[in-house]
Amino acid sequence: MAETNKQQTALGDVAARQLAIATRTVPQMGAITPRWLTHFMNWIPVESGVYRLNKVKDQSNVEVDCSGRDERELPHTFVDYIEKPREYNLSAVNTVVDVHTRVSDLYSKPYNQISEQLRLTIEIVKERQESELINNKEYGLLHSISAHQRIKTRTGAPTPDDMDELITKVWKEPGFFLMHPFAIAAFGRECTRRGVPPPTASILGSQFLTWRGIPLVPSDKVAIEKGKSKILLLRVGEARQGVVGLYQPGLPGEQSPGLSVRFMGINDKAIASYLVSLYCSLAVLVDDAIAVLEDVETGKYHEYK
Repeated sequence: MAETNKQQTALGDVAARQLAIATRTVPQMGAITPRWLTHFMNWIPVESGVYRLNKVKDQSNVEVDCSGRDERELPHTFVDYIEKPREYNLSAVNTVVDVHTRVSDLYSKPYNQISEQLRLTIEIVKERQESELINNKEYGLLHSISAHQRIKTRTGAPTPDDMDELITKVWKEPGFFLMHPFAIAAFGRECTRRGVPPPTASILGSQFLTWRGIPLVPSDKVAIEKGKSKILLLRVGEARQGVVGLYQPGLPGEQSPGLSVRFMGINDKAIASYLVSLYCSLAVLVDDAIAVLEDVETGKYHEYK
């Protein structure tokens, strides 16, 4: 048998690639999510960094009369206000991005190194913002719910009956459910089992499952602990006496509402520093603007026969 000729007769791939231009992408990051909560929220500018929530001291004392066709004396009344209303102070999410000038000078084509470092850092800052809006112990959604606005699941898994009861707690123009994607899947399984699959709706260019016309908004910042999570229902907007987001407008170096990037200078090691700051908070205007379904089991499955 003749020996196979192993001598290379044409230019190979490895060598040829040295002359080729590779198509490059910007840096990708798996931690980036859609952050739907910030899109669905109604945002209020807070000029002084403080938002004072004024309320009716005792609405039961306001008297009115449905007059008959006589000359009865009409009631006299007034609306009193609480004397020490709660004030919300904006919270800051900060970090400093360091970039060596040698790196930014030599390696900024086709993508600017400073811009990409700031872009990815801003994404992480915004991810932290969404987490704080939900979980912050001072103003977060989960810590702003009154005791009478908390209910528990009947059997563990989130059923249509549980969701309907949650709606009764926020029945005045409910805006959206907020829940972990696993909780949405668990609710979908319960609906499928009962033959009432939730319909979908196109909102903000994406498809959302809905229940009773109310969108189920996913967020992985609603924690799952020991297989259980929570489902929130919100009414949003100042005009609706709902939940509002708060931000500081007109910041130096403002990139988006409440977010600024400022150059801090170059140190003696030729490292340039940039301060990234985001100022935000959240306020629940009245108690029935938000409710929560607790003890939501996300790992229950069914056999379909």
